[in-house]
Amino acid sequence: MTAHLKIGPNEAQHVRVADALRLLVRAERSAAADAWLGTALCFIAGASNAGGFLAVGQYTSHMSGIVSAMADNLAIGGVWLVVAGFSAFAAFAMGAGSSAILIHWGRRHHARQQYTLPLLVEAALLLGFGVLGAMRADIPNFALFGVPYLCFVMGLQNAIITKISQSRIRTTHVTGMVTDLGIELGKLAYWNRSGPGLPPVQADLKKLALLATLLSAFFIGGVTGALGFKYVGFITTVPLAAALFVLAGVPVLEDVIARRAVRALRERR
Repeated sequence: MTAHLKIGPNEAQHVRVADALRLLVRAERSAAADAWLGTALCFIAGASNAGGFLAVGQYTSHMSGIVSAMADNLAIGGVWLVVAGFSAFAAFAMGAGSSAILIHWGRRHHARQQYTLPLLVEAALLLGFGVLGAMRADIPNFALFGVPYLCFVMGLQNAIITKISQSRIRTTHVTGMVTDLGIELGKLAYWNRSGPGLPPVQADLKKLALLATLLSAFFIGGVTGALGFKYVGFITTVPLAAALFVLAGVPVLEDVIARRAVRALRERR
């Protein structure tokens, strides 16, 4: 028996959107999917980092500054500041480690959805930060708790895209992106003279465009997050979490609905 399914224009559009989202998080990767997902995560990372600074008074995406601050504080005897810095450093590492655990668990149990679980966890954590921030008057020394919390989220996210893209893309490591951008610009500006059989120096224009896009997304996200936290407060985390839920949740939901439909069809037969 052959089943014919009629799809209207609205349903067809819904299917196309769901298929596009599934391409972004599926196990089989492409350079285009990595670029689109990396751009989205860079925007969210920039918003969380800049907005988080207004919330807890410290940037949480870059470990270079935190480790340097630990060294400075140790040299001048600020033991408690060293402890606070180490908690942020450890939280970032734990976030990255948790991401690796979730991805490898998903790879063994739900191979098609191995990257969705850490994205959903990040969404839940961002939403949780917003809820806790709204209650910060009842939480003593909220910044001491909020800094490692956001560092954990940043480590989780950076590890997600690092694992997905095979280390080609990082969303919170802006120093590395700027370094790679400078290298490609240097290669682009290099004047190739005729040499003894040496290949010409050529910039990777696709990589250059990707790096510029990622940096722009991080910056625009930072502006958006800073304005959001300044004018509307911790509710800014809601659209960020919602974006992650859409990225990871829609493909999962579609797969669940599809499996139920197939099961129901088999039962009717």
